[in-house]
Amino acid sequence: MRTALSIAGTDPSGGAGIQADLKTMTMNGVFAMSVITALVAQNTTGVRAIVELTPEFLGQQMDAVFEDIPPDAVKIGMASSCGLIEAIAERLQFYHARNIVADPVMVTTSGDRLISEQAVDVLKTRLFPLADLVTPNIPEAEILAGMSIRSREEIESAAKRIGDTYGCAVLLKGGHRIHDANDFLYQNGAALWLMGRRIDNPNTHGTGCTLSSAIAANLAKGFALEDAVRRAKDYLSGALAAMLDLGSGSGPVNHAFALEGPFAEEAGSRTSQPERRLPA
Repeated sequence: MRTALSIAGTDPSGGAGIQADLKTMTMNGVFAMSVITALVAQNTTGVRAIVELTPEFLGQQMDAVFEDIPPDAVKIGMASSCGLIEAIAERLQFYHARNIVADPVMVTTSGDRLISEQAVDVLKTRLFPLADLVTPNIPEAEILAGMSIRSREEIESAAKRIGDTYGCAVLLKGGHRIHDANDFLYQNGAALWLMGRRIDNPNTHGTGCTLSSAIAANLAKGFALEDAVRRAKDYLSGALAAMLDLGSGSGPVNHAFALEGPFAEEAGSRTSQPERRLPA
């Protein structure tokens, strides 16, 4: 079985962060593992508190994974300080990690900032050059590219600037403000718009985590980058279209929308009762 690792912060409400990543990777057919960067007290309405783990302990977590079950792909989410980013980059280089997807988590759906300004520079100079793909949304891309993005042409220019500067492929997500579900993929000088269907669902908590984790899972399974992105977009569309409605704020998507079989059934369904066996 192929394996994938998520390096990210937590979400006790289950919609984003490590919890969303593990569900997404599992539903996309790989064995999911995790390294925690920060304990985040958050739910659908916002972030209440963050307890960041030490770079030393983060490194020990990465050693525990790579020395025993080396991942076929790595997704990196929330890493909010210079020390954590440096530790991640050093360990990824040491273990020659592959299929690295970096989701530059800077601001939550509810508007809470998750990374220090000093850490942004370290993210760009230490982590991005190691990544196979970076997946910023429009507000994040504006910070990374140092330009405003108000049009289709500016999306293309920003993606090219980020990719050429840091030597990585870029998936600039158009869901914030401009092109809804249409995303722009820039890779080694080649560019492609990937069209998606607009789903009228206000519950979008953790969609960025979900997309990047699904891409990593598909890269782990051997799909080429464009195919991995297309499959991930289809998965996210299905999770949104399931119209799960939980929480008082921007709720989570249904990561398990395609889960079938007797263990997914609710009580009272015809096949939900396990066969009872008497002890021998």
